[in-house]
Amino acid sequence: MSTQNSFKQITKDRVKEPKKYNVVMFNDDFTTMDFVVDILMDVFNKNKDDAEVLMMTVHKSGKAVVGEYPYDIALTKVNKASEMARKEGYPFRMTVEEAV
Repeated sequence: MSTQNSFKQITKDRVKEPKKYNVVMFNDDFTTMDFVVDILMDVFNKNKDDAEVLMMTVHKSGKAVVGEYPYDIALTKVNKASEMARKEGYPFRMTVEEAV
């Protein structure tokens, strides 16, 4: 009878959460408040009340974080919102910044 060494392989899957990035929206003197609310509702899935509060925060403070996402999603949302603004002729500006 042969003795066979048996080894159990123990693996630990370490699932690492992706880094989060803030989407920051900036105020300007040309983009309408209604358009900003529409962007917040359509692109960032905010309800009307939350969108209006965020829009006023951007308007009064000059900028505001409007969402926190993994990098690819944040960039996609910024690109979609920027494209919509360009089509309407607005100089709308947003950035993606690493969340702290």
